[in-house]
Amino acid sequence: MKKSTYFKPTLVLKRVLHRKKTQLLLKFPYNDTIKDKIKNIEGYSWSQTLKGWYTIFNDENISFIKKHLKNDVFFRMDSSMYNSDLKKSNPKIKRELTTKNQEVLHSFHKYLRGKCYSESTIKTYGTFIADFLNYIGNSPIEELTNRDVEKFIEDVFIPKKYSISTHRQLISALKLFKAYYPQCNIEELDLKRPKRSKLLPIILSKEEVVDLLRYTKNLKHRAVLAMIYSAGLRISELLNLRLTDIDIDRRQLTIKNSKGRKDRNIILAQSFIPLMKNYLMSYEPETYFVEGKPFQKYSAESVRSFLYRSCKIANINKKVTPHTLRHSYATHLLENGIDLRYIQELLGHAKPETTMIYTHVSKKDLLKIESPLDLAVKSIVNSDNNNNNIRLSGNY
Repeated sequence: MKKSTYFKPTLVLKRVLHRKKTQLLLKFPYNDTIKDKIKNIEGYSWSQTLKGWYTIFNDENISFIKKHLKNDVFFRMDSSMYNSDLKKSNPKIKRELTTKNQEVLHSFHKYLRGKCYSESTIKTYGTFIADFLNYIGNSPIEELTNRDVEKFIEDVFIPKKYSISTHRQLISALKLFKAYYPQCNIEELDLKRPKRSKLLPIILSKEEVVDLLRYTKNLKHRAVLAMIYSAGLRISELLNLRLTDIDIDRRQLTIKNSKGRKDRNIILAQSFIPLMKNYLMSYEPETYFVEGKPFQKYSAESVRSFLYRSCKIANINKKVTPHTLRHSYATHLLENGIDLRYIQELLGHAKPETTMIYTHVSKKDLLKIESPLDLAVKSIVNSDNNNNNIRLSGNY
């Protein structure tokens, strides 16, 4: 009896521009086995437009998919894989700085590190100053004035519609630059930050949070979302969370070196522990609570991607981000009667004013307030016993 022959399908690797980035696109005849294997690889998403699965284009992802599916498919490299002329969607800005300004910028980075600013802040402030120095061209830094700053904002920030928070960061960067380079004529005391936007955070109801978790079928994804919500984590705190920071027996989570270089302890939700144990036994991460590949941190982009998909499946129409789950955690604590001081400690806020925003979105006390419309209808009903069935949707 002859053995049956298994004909492996051909998987085509393409290099494409999608969602403003260079992506690796996988094209193959429909096959449930291959589809499920790709679907379970972190970082891959389905594109209805491209009719294929895609991820970020790099040598690491190409090697990984070849190794992962080497026994299931024949690989074919599309000609686009060798095309180096693809335009990058967000290319680096080509700045033309003078040699002196390049040295000043490099020294400014060293100055910020000496002040123990985080690498994220150094990168942000350094980018603002680099853009500013690029804007002024060959003008000597010593001759810069506040009017040069105003013109930079008018010509660069306003056309690009930068947010108020970005504008405030620019002013902070310039104030530090003046402290580092006092020879320039910029008066830091006259630099005014625009007033901070007072936008209320988007909050999910408790029912929406439960629906979100129920409709997240992937065990790993559900564990990630449950961890963010149950502990009120920032996305950076989740990605940096190590297995050694989790004490299941004491139901305690230690967040180390978070924003403001602070540590804090959080109590793990009792209902989350069975889910977490199931996830840890199934996926066996090595170092971090959630990993894309062994010993490597998960990407924030992947979290946002599957959170978006889960919201669509759960029919949640709000604009939900990982930080929305943190906002929801704080608001629900407040509605459950937890003191603001404890919430501030759990969230790791430096100032109580930051935590106070949740008093504006909590519905606990708001629901006790009766609308004048309700009072008016009640008044009419009480004065006319014959019309005690008055409804606004109809006469009776």
